[in-house]
Amino acid sequence: MKIIPLSEGVFTIDKTKVFIPFGAADNDNDLQKIPAGSLLVEVQPFVVITSKDILLLDTGLGFTVDGKLQIYKNMEENGVDPAAVTKVLLTHLHKDHAGGVSVKDTLGHYSLAFPNATYYLPKDELDYAFEKGFPSYISQEFDILSNNNKVILLEENGSIDDYITYTLVGGHSPFHYAYWVKEDDEIIFFGGDVAPQLQQMKSRLVAKYDYDGKKSMELRQRWWQQGIEEGWTFLFYHDVKMPFYSAKATS
Repeated sequence: MKIIPLSEGVFTIDKTKVFIPFGAADNDNDLQKIPAGSLLVEVQPFVVITSKDILLLDTGLGFTVDGKLQIYKNMEENGVDPAAVTKVLLTHLHKDHAGGVSVKDTLGHYSLAFPNATYYLPKDELDYAFEKGFPSYISQEFDILSNNNKVILLEENGSIDDYITYTLVGGHSPFHYAYWVKEDDEIIFFGGDVAPQLQQMKSRLVAKYDYDGKKSMELRQRWWQQGIEEGWTFLFYHDVKMPFYSAKATS
């Protein structure tokens, strides 16, 4: 399988939940410039190319560059036609993960950003996102997912085409999901915001921004141990320095 990180940049975010571009954050001096009370995060969807599909794992902020979705531009720069995406897997619908679900035209109408793909997402998360709303969720961007024949709403746990498994994990949000893509002897794991950074996998951080920080921490501990034993490749959506980590390569 081929993994393509699609970094949309580095941002600071505070309790207002506004993503402010920060720059490269290449060294410790840069990190000292983070505003007090803010987190430094990268926003980084992934394309995973398998023998069956071109998968998109979460969809980024939905920002545009020169009138084009940034995620389109990033894909094209990596030789991927956005129209060729066959499946979109969504862990949850926070605006930094679901902003690229749809695209708005000049008249303000929304359409699916990846019209040839089937979208997979947690049913209960969709209901919760509409109920909770702004600022964590921007319902206009994902309203098109409701009653759409290109959308499959997932129930707690199961499999997709016998090689992608998913399960309800909660933690970061009440109905957050995680995905495993298994092909031949490879296992790619995507835990979204429950497993957002390599360093968090190795620590006992209980994050205040999580719905249930203790549960997220416990899940990371369990996944890290299992992933090391089974040789998973971990994808990190919010890691500034490490997009993915292959436990198999170090075992």
